[in-house]
Amino acid sequence: MKIRLPIGIESFEEVRTNDCCYIDKTGFIQELLEDTFKVNLITRPRRFGKTLTMSMLADFFSIHKDSKELFEGLEISHNTELCKEWRNQWPVLFLTLKDIDGDTFEDAYNMLQFSISSLCIEHSYLETSEQVSPIERKTFLRLINQEGTQTDVKTALVVLIRMMEKHYRKPVILLIDEYDVPLAKANDHGYYPQMLNIMRTFLGMAWKTNPSLKFAVITGCLRIAKESIFTGANNFVSNSVSTPRYSRYFGFTEQEVSLLLKTAGLLRQEEKSNILADIRHWYDGYLFGAQEVYCPWDVLNHVSILMTDPGAVPQSYWKDTSHNQIIRRFIDRKDLFVHDKFEILLSGGIIQEHIAEDLTYDFDHSSEDNLWSILYLTGYLTQASPKLLPARFSLEEGKKALRIPNEEIRTLFAETVAKWFTDTVTMLDRTEFFYAWWNGDAAKLTKEITDILFATISYFDYREDYYHAFTAGLFVGAGYEVASNSEQGTGRADILIKDRKNRRAIVIETKRSRTEASMQKDCLDALEQIERQQYAKSLLKGYTTILCYGAAFFEKQSLLMERNSLISSGRGAST
Repeated sequence: MKIRLPIGIESFEEVRTNDCCYIDKTGFIQELLEDTFKVNLITRPRRFGKTLTMSMLADFFSIHKDSKELFEGLEISHNTELCKEWRNQWPVLFLTLKDIDGDTFEDAYNMLQFSISSLCIEHSYLETSEQVSPIERKTFLRLINQEGTQTDVKTALVVLIRMMEKHYRKPVILLIDEYDVPLAKANDHGYYPQMLNIMRTFLGMAWKTNPSLKFAVITGCLRIAKESIFTGANNFVSNSVSTPRYSRYFGFTEQEVSLLLKTAGLLRQEEKSNILADIRHWYDGYLFGAQEVYCPWDVLNHVSILMTDPGAVPQSYWKDTSHNQIIRRFIDRKDLFVHDKFEILLSGGIIQEHIAEDLTYDFDHSSEDNLWSILYLTGYLTQASPKLLPARFSLEEGKKALRIPNEEIRTLFAETVAKWFTDTVTMLDRTEFFYAWWNGDAAKLTKEITDILFATISYFDYREDYYHAFTAGLFVGAGYEVASNSEQGTGRADILIKDRKNRRAIVIETKRSRTEASMQKDCLDALEQIERQQYAKSLLKGYTTILCYGAAFFEKQSLLMERNSLISSGRGAST
């Protein structure tokens, strides 16, 4: 069955009028209004439905609209008294800041001016409103024409709210989506202080003792309270991934994913029942409060593919949608010693860390605790459910048990670590290292490769394919032709290195040893396999030098043998 999925659609009205499959999250409106607040900050990772939810709020509250039909049949429509009091009864100012980006501060500032101008165009009735003052009207005209001073830009929200309150004679509901994106992007591009100077006033003045404000709902990834953006906000409430409140409204529950799959006709046949298990393995595992949820962006994308190809395997849809440089910048910090913890996480383990929710996007000057907090709050890590904790697990006071939520994020971690390793290796002076390879110096290679292993984050739990990729990566960017699993002789050689200029080649067979004591035998088996399968046979025509290496690995130790020599951990022996 083909259904319409709202992939990339962030307008609630568009989802509803285009007959898209909609997972009903309108119960959030009632729960929101049951809270007592003036400013409500809701932080969740990106791609968890924040913008669509904010669009839903705007459509529900806006006095400019008649949205009864949009909400017909949804959960909130059954609360007739609430709908009578709140639906389409209030002036709403809705602004998303997710597009405020640029390589320079000037570029990003211009995008902010454009967003403010677009907001003014949406409320162009204010230009001719008899209730607003001439001074406010002049400011409005400068903003709509993108000719405002920096002071005009900084005070734009508070001015617009005041003008709307005068026009409608009702206080204004303010909705700010992805409020922290301008600061995240500014940190990425190196103009954080300049953007902070703008955003602190632009946002802060909107809710600081503002009688024209009914209430404000703000969404983002982090609560960057350390930057004083929320200082002075009366009755300020913050809801993060740690908070039980609203936990089921951002992300899909398993019941909702099952309903989606059934609606799409993907759970009808018994042989397709493993689809849910695959989706759970790849996209589930986020713990918001006590509620385990799936990433909706991933689920929708994968279900869309499954409707065309029911046999499609899960893949990563998240890696190009967020600030994935967070992981890399974490690893690159020379003053932090996090490699062991990364290896625990990548192998499916759990670490314990202090979590601070008042943060800053200034990653380069953050403490290690703050960086773990950022990974947790932005969705790269999640709190481990009590049912997943090992027996006799003792959680230290004030810490959270953290893990990688699912296979998609684990893959993202692994790819980031692999890229970091490649970049690190290519920056090294490898002249002597390659000299050892081409001269059969197995003793030197054993020592140097073991040293590199100890300095590297292992990202595949010491599986054989990890060692294979690791060894091939040692030659990246050195001007050699590197082939993996290429057909040679009567089999496939693990790694083949060709130096055509000097007519020489290296054949490497890698083995993962189960014990340290078995490394010597595994090395010999690797060399015997090279000979038996005739991996070097095709190289005999044209290449004057061919070296064959057996390489055995056990955890962080290596052992290399070339032909009939054996060198282990700096100790020489001959066979």
